[in-house]
Amino acid sequence: MNKSDLVAEVAAKTDLSHAKVIEAVDRIFSTIQAQLKLGEEVRIGNFGIFSRASRAASKGRNIRTGEPIQIAASNTVRFRPSQTLRNAIH
Repeated sequence: MNKSDLVAEVAAKTDLSHAKVIEAVDRIFSTIQAQLKLGEEVRIGNFGIFSRASRAASKGRNIRTGEPIQIAASNTVRFRPSQTLRNAIH
C-alpha cells in the first residue's frame, strides 16, 4: 500500500472528500516529521512509537577497492509497534 492507496481507502470508509483526506494525511506526516526533527518521540496509541536515533561515525571498507573509508554520523527514524498492532497482525 502506498500513500495514494491509503488516501483512497480512508476516503472510501469516511464521509470525507479525497482532497480533505490528502490534506489530513499530509498534515499528519509533516507533523510527525517536524517532531522527529526536534528530537521528540511521536506516540500513537494502539499503533506505535516513532523516534529519532543517532548512528555514530564508523569505519568501513570500500567493497571494490578494499580501501578503508570513514562513514559519517547520521540520524535515522525508528518505529516500535505497539502490542496491539503486533497482536493484530498475528
